[in-house]
Amino acid sequence: MSGTLHNCAGMRRRDFIQVGLGGLMGLGMADLMRLQAKTAATPAAAAAAASGKPVNCILIWLDGGPSHYETFDPKPDAPSEIRGSFQTISTAVPGTRFSEAVPELAKTADKFTVLRSICHKDPNHGGGNHYLMTGSPTPVPVACGAFVTFHPSFGSVVAWKRGQREGLPPYVSMPSVTRSGGPNFLGGNCSPFVIDGQPNSADFRVRDVVLPSDISEGRASNRRTLRASLDSMKRYTDRLAEDPAVTFDQYLQQGVDLVLSPKAQAAFDLGREDAKLREQYGRNDFAQRLLMARRLVEVGVSWVTVNYGGWDHHTKLFEAYKGDHVKNMDRGVAALIRDLDQRGLLDTTLVVLLGEFGRTPKVNKDAGRDHWPHAMSILMAGAGCPRGAIIGATDAKGYAASENVHRPEDFAASLYLKMGIDPNQVLHTNTGRPVPLVNNGRRIKELFA
Repeated sequence: MSGTLHNCAGMRRRDFIQVGLGGLMGLGMADLMRLQAKTAATPAAAAAAASGKPVNCILIWLDGGPSHYETFDPKPDAPSEIRGSFQTISTAVPGTRFSEAVPELAKTADKFTVLRSICHKDPNHGGGNHYLMTGSPTPVPVACGAFVTFHPSFGSVVAWKRGQREGLPPYVSMPSVTRSGGPNFLGGNCSPFVIDGQPNSADFRVRDVVLPSDISEGRASNRRTLRASLDSMKRYTDRLAEDPAVTFDQYLQQGVDLVLSPKAQAAFDLGREDAKLREQYGRNDFAQRLLMARRLVEVGVSWVTVNYGGWDHHTKLFEAYKGDHVKNMDRGVAALIRDLDQRGLLDTTLVVLLGEFGRTPKVNKDAGRDHWPHAMSILMAGAGCPRGAIIGATDAKGYAASENVHRPEDFAASLYLKMGIDPNQVLHTNTGRPVPLVNNGRRIKELFA
């Protein structure tokens, strides 16, 4: 992996699945089907299905902490050591200006809201990640390199409430799980199904879902018949099943049905997408993951996280923001929002773009900006969010949120309400301890105007 995927903790995104709780949080389809069998027919899942068109979410996580100055909250009148080297540009919304580093999003600004006044007090990657991925601060200080989850992530809560719909996993994460993207006490059945690999490559296939090229559908069906002939033998794996009333082969059946499902094939096969549209997103792995995310929510996946690291710019920030990494984000996210809108999907799809914090007001000696949780910007589009709106503000130099100030709890409460989930409910751990889903979060009323 490229070095741009590291943050200052020295950890790569791939490292997450090799330490701590990561092995539990990112599961293959066979394991995930087994764990989700108990939740597939829950009342919450039935209610979501009965509601007609529930809102689905695409969360784009910019791991490391993007600069609010060089994206959605520039300060052109501040001293040079604060405003940096980029100019501002006009947007599709008269009177609203963004950094010149995000020209495509500037052209699309009439389709989304920017929250400029979210702030918190945790300057560490671990703690900030947890806070903005769960809506709950960590109960103890968490160092930059820590991989811990004290509270279920947004995606896991949505998976818990909704369960499977038509055999598709409710929660997908690409190409890895964010460090606080797991289920904690909700259990492995609420873990994300991880889609790794390089979706821009010609031979890309989704692990555990797409049939190998040398196996036709007919041959797969014949192998199922062969498998059935061996079912009379008692399997050791059956004795290890969590629920003795559900056999190993029932879990396998769900996985096979998914592989042979035309809906699943349509969702997971990017080769079926129009080549011109793929070009509009950008022919790079991040942009193609966004396109995959659109295809997944289109067929009913409730929550998709696209993890895009490389935003911890302590050095050479302005050089980095002129490069392909930022250009790919700008072009890809703008294309996603336009695509959803053109397809009539933006009303039922919430798009969220954020990281764990903003960056320091003063440019440091290495031409970078350091961690700064006192001011950050979050982009939100769809699901009834007003178009072309700016909510809140930071002070004249971008030091702190100063108008319509909100905490991550308020952001979490608003997000859950958009997803049709009551943020005031109380969860219970496996030991019976009560845990508020969101602790005193206030709805950000402007998001519902």
